[in-house]
This record gives sequence, structure tokens and C-alpha cells, in this order.
Amino acid sequence: MRPDRFTHFLAIDWSGAKGERQRGIALSLADAAGGPPVLVERGRGWSREEVADIITHEVPRDTLIGMDLGIALPFADAGAYFPGWDDSPADAKALWALIDDICAADPHLKCGSFIAHTQASRYFRHSREHVGDRFLLSDAPTREGRFRVAEAAQRAQGVRPVSNFNLVGAAQVGKSSLTGMRMLHRLRDRVSVWPIDPLPECGPVVVEMYTSIAARGGGVIGTKTKLRTYEDLNAALVQLGSPPVPGEGTIDDHSSDALLTAAWLRTVGHDPAYWNPAGLTPEIARTEGWTFGAL
Repeated sequence: MRPDRFTHFLAIDWSGAKGERQRGIALSLADAAGGPPVLVERGRGWSREEVADIITHEVPRDTLIGMDLGIALPFADAGAYFPGWDDSPADAKALWALIDDICAADPHLKCGSFIAHTQASRYFRHSREHVGDRFLLSDAPTREGRFRVAEAAQRAQGVRPVSNFNLVGAAQVGKSSLTGMRMLHRLRDRVSVWPIDPLPECGPVVVEMYTSIAARGGGVIGTKTKLRTYEDLNAALVQLGSPPVPGEGTIDDHSSDALLTAAWLRTVGHDPAYWNPAGLTPEIARTEGWTFGAL
């Protein structure tokens, strides 16, 4: 990879919550030329459609875009996303299309119709009392749900991913991933999504990221990887070789996640090792994708 392949690094802390505008969405941009990462602000909460528009029309041409969501569901463990369902898609792009089609009437890129679908709902944990009868495989080693190969690699690095089939709890990423897949389906002809798409020579590239991995890169240790003060955030930024951001006192963790991850992407985005993780095969790339930074 050319050392100047990417000129900018955009980190997006995503949200699958209900409603048009999300306080949980934050965007931060870092320039390859240097300087602290900066928040991209609208003066009000972001909508998911606005983020899609930013990616399509406003990001600099050669931007690496990290999104904090799962770009696909587990496939390798059962040879299918939805074993036993005749309409189970064959690859990630077909999965995105299926979700978007079933949710066509849902506004704001929501995913409610998919998780309520007669067949699809059987594969998700909806609440403590409502667990789909196909949430677990028959030989499941734990009650946590199914995981992708990339998530096993994440665990090997000391972070704790949650199954994308889990829709319960503060740490759940199921709804954010499903809404994100709807957006990726809309963007499929406009940006490359690595590794589902090969890395192109130029143009914007979307990667899945996990902010806890970025926090580890910033020297954050232990189980709590959220940074809620400017002092802690700036200590991590300095660890990544980034100038600090202005501010003192408390900061919301969505903003700090985006700021830290933009700086982390700038630090590692041209490292060939991050584009060639050991567990990534062509079949995994096509069906499950990968988490950038899961080595």
C-alpha cells in the first residue's frame, strides 16, 4: 500500500436507536498531514441519512472511514447466516439487500421490521424473556450467541465483543449493525467496504471498527475502555502520536470514541499488517467481513 493512500481518516460512532436523530452518533475527522482530530458537528443530533450523505458527497476523496458496527452477521460457524431458513442470503451484500428490502417501509434506516420478521426474529435475543428459538446453535459452547471469525480475533486481543444477534443491553451492537447494513446497501455502488470489496487504489473505503481496539492502541487497559474526560482522552491521543484536543473536564463517550478512533486510524491505516490479518480468507471476506485492527 502506498504510504499516502489515505489523506483523511473519518471515525463514525454509530447508533441503532429509535428515532430520526441520534445523540449516540458522533463523527471525527483526522488529517494525514497532522493536527488533532476534530469533531464534525451539525449543531443537533445526526440522522443516519445525513451520515450517508456525508459519506457520499462530502468526505475527501481518499478517506478511510471507520464505522463502529458489524458489517455482517456470523456465517462460518453454521455455513449460513440463518441456518434452516430457505431465504438465508449467500453473502454479505445479499444480506444487506435482504435487510433493506424487509425494512423498506421503516423510516430513518431503522431495522424494526427485520427483527420482527416471522423468520428472522427467531435468530435474535430480543430481551431476557424473549429469545429466538434459533438464537443458539445446537452445539453452542456458551449462551452468549454466535460470533464471527473476526470476533474471535478480537477476543484474542483482550476485548469482549457481543454477538451481533444480541439486541439486549447497553453493550449490544445488533441494532446498530442492522441499521448500518441498510446504509451500506445504499452506499454499495459509491464506496468500497473492505474486505467485502477489495481495497481499491483510490477513493473512499469503509471499514468496520471496534472502538475498544482503538482504545487499546491508545494505551487504555482494563475492561473499561470508555474515556469520559478530556484529560484521559488527550493522554490516549498523545500515546497515538496525536496532538491533544482542546477542552477540559467531562466529554461524552460517543465524541471521545470518535476522536480517539480517528487518530488511531491515522496511526495504523497504512500498516500492511492491518489489511492482512491472519484469519481473513476470501470466503470470510465475502460472507462475514472483518474488523479493522483484529489481527
